[in-house]
Amino acid sequence: MKKNQSNGMIHEKCHSGAGSARSLFLILFFSLFLVIPAFASTLQDTKITIQKKDVSLGQVFKEIESKTGYSFLVRNNDVDINEKVSINAENKSIEEVVSMLFAGKDIKYEVSGKRISVYKPVVAETKGGKRKITGNVQDSDGEPAIGASITEVGSSAIAITDIDGNFSIEVSNNAKIRVSYIGYVVQTVETANKSEFVIKLVEDSKMLDEVVVVGYGAMKKKDLTGSVTQIRPDAIASENPKTVQDILRGTPGLNVGYDPSAKGGGSMELRGQRSVYTDGGHNNPLLILDGMPFYGELSEINPDDIGQIDILKDASAAAVYGAKAASGVIIITTKKGKQGKPVINFTSNFGLTQLAEYRDRFTPDDYLQHRQDWYTKNTYGINPTTGDYEAYQTRDSKGNLTIPTGYYTRPDQLSDVSLDVWRSYTANQAGESDLSIWVKRMGFMGNALDNYLNGRIVDWADKTFRTGFNQDYNASISGASESANYYFSLGYLKNEGTLKSDTYQAVRANMKVESNVTKWLQVGANVNFQDRSDGEIGIDYDYQMRNSPYADYADADGNPVQYPLSGEYSQRGYNYDFQKQYLELEKGYTTFNTILNAKLTLPYGISYSFNASPRFQFFYDRYFMSAELPGSDPKARGANREQTKRFDWSLNNTINWDYTFNKKHHTI
Repeated sequence: MKKNQSNGMIHEKCHSGAGSARSLFLILFFSLFLVIPAFASTLQDTKITIQKKDVSLGQVFKEIESKTGYSFLVRNNDVDINEKVSINAENKSIEEVVSMLFAGKDIKYEVSGKRISVYKPVVAETKGGKRKITGNVQDSDGEPAIGASITEVGSSAIAITDIDGNFSIEVSNNAKIRVSYIGYVVQTVETANKSEFVIKLVEDSKMLDEVVVVGYGAMKKKDLTGSVTQIRPDAIASENPKTVQDILRGTPGLNVGYDPSAKGGGSMELRGQRSVYTDGGHNNPLLILDGMPFYGELSEINPDDIGQIDILKDASAAAVYGAKAASGVIIITTKKGKQGKPVINFTSNFGLTQLAEYRDRFTPDDYLQHRQDWYTKNTYGINPTTGDYEAYQTRDSKGNLTIPTGYYTRPDQLSDVSLDVWRSYTANQAGESDLSIWVKRMGFMGNALDNYLNGRIVDWADKTFRTGFNQDYNASISGASESANYYFSLGYLKNEGTLKSDTYQAVRANMKVESNVTKWLQVGANVNFQDRSDGEIGIDYDYQMRNSPYADYADADGNPVQYPLSGEYSQRGYNYDFQKQYLELEKGYTTFNTILNAKLTLPYGISYSFNASPRFQFFYDRYFMSAELPGSDPKARGANREQTKRFDWSLNNTINWDYTFNKKHHTI
């Protein structure tokens, strides 16, 4: 073989002939014999000696790895590597050692190269209509798809693939699973008569061609190098969201908090918390509305008016928006008209808000048991006869019981004392019932005693909580011609929370107009209006739920009483429905968020854009407490009047150059 070097390249010339062919054959023949022994080393051939007692399985794995060069992989956390094991193996193969470790256990292993995968075999048994399936998800190149989502269609069952692309999930018989991964087509897979799957994903070319808003321009997804997530209008409509946060909830990399109030919403963090300082939404992403920074609340934006949301996740967003983009950027683009006839839309959404799982308050019987236990706890002491710690064993200095045996015990539950003796503990009224004697010993008096004896109870949870009714109405008209487009919308929202005092309502309107004045001048305006409530006469539900079930809610005429318990008590309770009759509150915001823009198109692909976004916010707080509130001092009551005005504005001047040289060199 002869090598000639020319122009920085190496050219190889081979001369054919019988001698050359024989030489090549001999080289390949002897190379084959050299290679075969390298692959002949198996688990049976590698011998080790290992002696361990009461050590973790993970320690045994590490020692085998250090002695042999093999590595262990535990699939799906099937095996507890902290389990204590003992092993005594002398000059044994790895296969024999592993078999000794897992003797009598339902554990299998597989060997791939120098890796030993340890796992529990899948048993496709039907238990309660469910069965376990496993599988592996790969991308278009055959690499593991880490973090792919596997969900059962029509169920809440979900699994996420691990670092090797493996997953395990329990599904119903004959279920379908949906496999989704960012940038790939969502696949639906039938699971009937099969328990193991290998799923190969296909790139979503349509998604990669979607136009994404980034900074002051737009690009196709396939041309992006940064991390961007896009939410399209069809996805927004299918969610039927109550707030913008509801649209964003579930977006990869974005943590959206939950606000259980009628207003809804929640805090947002993109890529986690970047600073220990959290006041004033310091860690919140920057909001951009139709190209301009948005300084209002997300509640001011009607989800029905949103056309597209783009989320810029990585630090490259700071190149356009500066330090404010350190926590990421959320770009919201509102809808605009489309060419053709005017389109009129009307939507109405209704829903119910129910109280989540919480600790139920005492039932009347539980309440009585609680009071009995509360009073009985002070009677515990050491029984001098048995030496046990028992009830009714507290004694004075002379050794006499301070509280007689069974004093607080319900009369039909007495065991250590007769009923006559029990009655004699207190001076009772003639003909007084045993239950009356019992509850009076536990502090019942006044109206609570009367209500108990007459079987009258109040469900304070019913007076505090409710099933909230939510309603949302939206109407819009839009259209466009060759020179202009428009979009007008009006919406009314009223939500009720599970607390009876929690109600939120808002009126929202939007006007968006764009016009091509000439071929080189385009102007537009986007005006967003909202009037919303932002406060309530809140109920002290913790205080109200402490009320006795034997207290009063209303008088004989059905009017709420001020104090649930009568005057015999020092702490008489709290009744929200009585208090709110003497309180009034009007509190909220009225906002105008305006975006004015003009675009001038110049020769050679140069364009100049001017954007102005004046924002006006009016806050009002009108509170009144009536001096007619019984038992109140008029001088200590009164009214509060507060109002503030705020004006913010931003100006943007942008010059863009988008030109292609020689029909192939594209410059932006």
